[in-house]
Amino acid sequence: MKITVNIDCTPEEARAFLGLPDLRPVHEVVVRHLVEQVQAGLHVLTPEALLKTWLQPGLAGMDHMVRAFTAAGSPGGEERP
Repeated sequence: MKITVNIDCTPEEARAFLGLPDLRPVHEVVVRHLVEQVQAGLHVLTPEALLKTWLQPGLAGMDHMVRAFTAAGSPGGEERP
């Protein structure tokens, strides 16, 4: 035997019926705080700052790789000036 019961209610009504807490005020505070943090950090999103952040580690790695190849190609494995 199988019994199916369909209940038509909103999520708020279901939470109240099940005795679950209403977390909307907490959610609003968290979202407001996140929005403030994002707005405070927008100055970092300038194109110059992004390129500097993205390219700096890559350029350092590229420089290291060039030095390694230069050292490997020179006699005695020494770096060239």
